Amino acid sequence: MMEPDDARSSASAIVTLPLQPSSHLRMCADVNTWEAVGNDPAFHCALPAGGLAPGWYEVDMVLDLLQGPQLWSYFYPDYGDPDLERHKVFVPLRDVGDGRQRAIVLFTNHVHRLRFDPAVAVCKFRLGDLRLRRMGRREAAGGMLRDVLRSPATGAGEKLRQVASLARQLLSGGASAFAGRLYSLYSRAPEGSANVGYQTWIDLYDPCSPEVLEAAGREAAALVVQPLFSIIVPVYDTAEHWLRKCVASVRQQVYGNWELCLADDASPSPHVRRLLAELSAEDSRIKVVHRDSNGHISAASNSAIEEASGDWLVLLDHDDELHPRALAELAGAINRFPHWKLIFSDEDKIDENGVRFDPYMKSDWNYDLFLSHNCISHLGAYDAAMVREVGGFRVGIEGSQDWDLALRCIERIRPDQVGHIPKVLYHWRAIKGSTALAPQEKGYAHHAGLRAIAGHLERTSSSGRVEEIPGQHGNYRVRYAVPDPAPLVSIIIPTRDKVELLKACIDSIVEKTTYPAYEIVVVDNQSSQQDALDYLASLRGDPRVKVIAYDAPFNYSRINNHAVAAARGTVLCLMNNDITVISPDWLEEMVGHACRPGIGAVGTMLYYPNNTIQHAGVILGAHGIAAHAYSGHGRGYPGHMSRARLIQELSAVTAACLVVTRESYECVGGLDPLLSVAFNDVDFCLRLREAGYRNVWTPYAELYHHESATRGYETSPEKMERFNGEVVFMRNRWGEALQYDPAYNRNLSINDELYQLAYPPRDQWPGPPLRALDR
Repeated sequence: MMEPDDARSSASAIVTLPLQPSSHLRMCADVNTWEAVGNDPAFHCALPAGGLAPGWYEVDMVLDLLQGPQLWSYFYPDYGDPDLERHKVFVPLRDVGDGRQRAIVLFTNHVHRLRFDPAVAVCKFRLGDLRLRRMGRREAAGGMLRDVLRSPATGAGEKLRQVASLARQLLSGGASAFAGRLYSLYSRAPEGSANVGYQTWIDLYDPCSPEVLEAAGREAAALVVQPLFSIIVPVYDTAEHWLRKCVASVRQQVYGNWELCLADDASPSPHVRRLLAELSAEDSRIKVVHRDSNGHISAASNSAIEEASGDWLVLLDHDDELHPRALAELAGAINRFPHWKLIFSDEDKIDENGVRFDPYMKSDWNYDLFLSHNCISHLGAYDAAMVREVGGFRVGIEGSQDWDLALRCIERIRPDQVGHIPKVLYHWRAIKGSTALAPQEKGYAHHAGLRAIAGHLERTSSSGRVEEIPGQHGNYRVRYAVPDPAPLVSIIIPTRDKVELLKACIDSIVEKTTYPAYEIVVVDNQSSQQDALDYLASLRGDPRVKVIAYDAPFNYSRINNHAVAAARGTVLCLMNNDITVISPDWLEEMVGHACRPGIGAVGTMLYYPNNTIQHAGVILGAHGIAAHAYSGHGRGYPGHMSRARLIQELSAVTAACLVVTRESYECVGGLDPLLSVAFNDVDFCLRLREAGYRNVWTPYAELYHHESATRGYETSPEKMERFNGEVVFMRNRWGEALQYDPAYNRNLSINDELYQLAYPPRDQWPGPPLRALDR
């Protein structure tokens, strides 16, 4: 930590920082008054020439909350490292009268740019001039101590305890250590935050005003191809109120070339026949068929399909609603992508009062995620001829009949013929007894899903077998068999000194791994400490371990490529020396995936030693280039729609623990030596994807990662310069491909915490073809 010994606190050290609105902000009519329209309102601070020197600063500003939850403010200093989230500084503001707020903050490195976030939720506030005054360590410590002891949230007993503890620290560690320890107490951020509501997002980015809908209707009417949509609705004893709303959502579509095919599955309630007759009399596009006997949802849906004459079949449950632009968006996509045969959209839920909630912002077509849960679901639109070719809905899979239908359809078409519209076009009714509200309400649907996936795996001669996941209703795991005999895996571990890390890594592999055929290839990159040299010498007598030297400056890519050339395995496992094994069958899980046809890199679930997530896959575009999903959340965290606990295709995974076949590795030329430290794994995964491979992440191989324990963080000027050069390299090579991750969603943020709503949604859809711009 860099601090000045005792910076002068003269008037000349006061700096006023002009503020420029950046995101999630709307200016109000009143002077200096703003509305935060999202959970990440941000200003850019105009710094003096040369930025800010590291050290202690007193913050002084006018900041008044006018409406909304408590203001929690943060600085995001740019120390030359694009990962601003890692360096964010909580600003523990205190009211000093006349609307002014003050706080003390510490910037640990030179600040090149500075962002100020006044709040973490939708609110209204008044913000005046923001000033910083350079302070010395002693003055900062005195101010912090005063504020801690004056805090109304701290009781008398707690204050005495804190004073005694701080006094002991002062005596034991001196003034410098005292200031740092006091700051950790003073700047402790509050737990939790108030995130913006989904309704605000809808109001901002999904308005359904008459003007908006009229414009959408004119645009749809101008499309060259005007497909006829047959909307398939099986009806059984539906409450009149919900059935009317369902049909009304179809009749309110801004695109008019549709027919509504309603099949009554012998409903016993007399109001159903009466209502269906009334509705069909009101609109000639509504077709009704009455079944003589109850056959359940598959048979009823097939009866509706028999009445359909459209080019496309659109599935709608009898108590759900379509977005007014749903069919217009489908028609637009069909014009833009005429090769698509199956189309799905994002979805949300709608309660009894018409309030929308719980949006599922989906990835583009993701086969492995689709075997984990039904991520097509709603809205689902199918080429009508294709549905008839596969025989329509299958009787006996009720409850997961649409999942089973989609599985049988994808067996007949190419992956690029499955299209995703990243817009919420379907509202799933959440009322008592519905699966939308509680998946466990319909246990038969869960078991039907199990049968549907098992049937697909059998028909495609897959080595996988589907299993239930305890406690995860509606989610499944497909476990893939390791080839027989098990291929030799070369576990490649670069290392330099830090013998305690390497020893813990190798011991955990040897003691816990149940995979029968592996070798460990340790690559010594210029170790100089005697204990490390002694340990490496001892490993040379172990037949399971090969020690090779790489006597050149650190370059992660070159080191691994060098080791691959010396390794014997047909399967490669790249592993950092600060990894330790948790799950004994981790390698079976990863090799089972890696040996599947068409699979490139296989990534794993990594935790920090405190059991928070370090890596659950990589999201492109996040924080500039890429970032880890769900980092910092606790072990067991479900993620967005359980995605942190499900096997899925991802654009990239970390090479801290990565498994790939030698054939795939060599096909793309291994890791690129031009990326010596950062992003070589992301680049490698993108080149695999470019070559036609799919990268997979699995949560069922679990390991600990003591991240950067050997090399440290990118904090020195030399490391930051190298890191920034690698950022530029990635942007030059991959261009716009970094801004659209098909495993993510344009409606989700890449600027703050991942899987939060984006303000605003990004324009990119679909992404550009994946190709390197420059080799």
